[in-house]
Amino acid sequence: MTAIVFGGSGGIGTRVAHRLALAGHDVVVGFVQDTAAAGKVAGEIEETGARAITVRGDVADPREVEETFDAAEQNFGGVDVVVVCPGAHAAKRGPLAGVDEASFARVVDVNLRGAVNVLRLAATQVRAGGSIVTLSSSAAALGVPGQALYNACKIAVESLTRELARELAGREVTVNSVAPGPTATELFLRNRSNEEIEALAKQVPLGRIGHPMDIADVIAFLTGPQGRWVNGQVIRANGGLV
Repeated sequence: MTAIVFGGSGGIGTRVAHRLALAGHDVVVGFVQDTAAAGKVAGEIEETGARAITVRGDVADPREVEETFDAAEQNFGGVDVVVVCPGAHAAKRGPLAGVDEASFARVVDVNLRGAVNVLRLAATQVRAGGSIVTLSSSAAALGVPGQALYNACKIAVESLTRELARELAGREVTVNSVAPGPTATELFLRNRSNEEIEALAKQVPLGRIGHPMDIADVIAFLTGPQGRWVNGQVIRANGGLV
C-alpha cells in the first residue's frame, strides 16, 4: 500500500509519515521548501525497512499536486492513502479587518485552495479500500478569536470532506477529517509565550497540549482496517477541549 502525506516534512505530517510507514505503507513525503527535513524523514522511514521518496510540491499549485500523485504511481504503482497536512496562519493574529492581502492569499491558498487541489485528484486516484484524511482544527469549531480567516478555511475543509465522502459512495474509499486541538508544532508554537502555552494546556481536560503523534495515531486508525466504518466524519482530537 502507498500513502501520500502532503506536508510530510514537519509538524504533524512528519509523525503521520512515520506512523503510516509503521503500518506497512510505502510513503511519499510531500514538502514545499525544506528539502533536508523531507530527506531526513524519508531516510528514517527507509531505516525501518519501508520505502519512501520525497516530492517537492506546493498544494496551492494543481500541477505540482498532480506531479506528486504521478510520482506515487511511478514509484509504487498507485495510491491508497492521502493525508492533507499543510496549514498556514496569517502573519499576525488579530481582527479580520486587519488581515493584509499577503496573509489572505497565503491562508486561503494553503488551507483551502490546497485542500481542494488535493481532494480533486484523490477522488479519482485513491484505489478501492483506501482512505483520504484532511486536517481541520478544533479552533474552527471553538471560534478561537484572532484567526477568523483560518477558522473559516478549516470549516470549509470539513464541509468538503463530508461532501466528498458522499460523492465517493460505492468506491469503498473513506474520507474523514481530523481536527487537532492545541498541538506542539512549529506552526502552533510560533509567536506564543510559555505562559500562553501553559494557559492553553490548563484548558484541556487531559491537562496538556497535544503531541504530533497523538494526531498521527488517530490518522493511522482512520486509514487502517479498524477504521473502515468511519466515514464522512470530523474527529476532534483535542484532549476534551470543547
